[in-house]
Amino acid sequence: MLDATFLPLSNERARLRPLRYDDAEAYAAGTEDSDVQRFGHLPDSEYTPTSVRAMIDGDVRAGLERGDLAVLAIADVKTDDFAGSLVIFDVTEDRAEVGFWVHPAHRGKGIAYAALDLAAHFARRTGLARLTARTATDNAASQRILAGADFVETGRAVGSAPSGDDLTLVHYERTT
Repeated sequence: MLDATFLPLSNERARLRPLRYDDAEAYAAGTEDSDVQRFGHLPDSEYTPTSVRAMIDGDVRAGLERGDLAVLAIADVKTDDFAGSLVIFDVTEDRAEVGFWVHPAHRGKGIAYAALDLAAHFARRTGLARLTARTATDNAASQRILAGADFVETGRAVGSAPSGDDLTLVHYERTT
């Protein structure tokens, strides 16, 4: 199970921390980005600051308390401003899946690589041996980021994204 007492975690490029109410506007704005809409396959089709705050009060808080879901903020390490979202889900005794998206204003700075390293550190501290990830076959940016963050491709198969869409996915795994 995930242990939220190990959060926040920081490295030279990113901070990984629980979502806060003051992240709601940036989170909602980030989900309007065409790449996030195309590749994020988020559970909801639309996010508003109000719906993000409700999500924080509901599934986000409950998942962290149970230890089976972590919807986290990727934050700028210098300002602590919201820069994207990283989710750890489908937690089992020894592994979990990770997904992420980066706000367009924060892309190209290596923050996704840094956040994935922090996610692996968090997973290891909470007793998980592996992180898995999946991305669409046409999402070259995520494939490049996952490979650069020491995830190894393990196969390709049709599967369901968090949005419920069925698509061909590239599967990855990383030892924590």
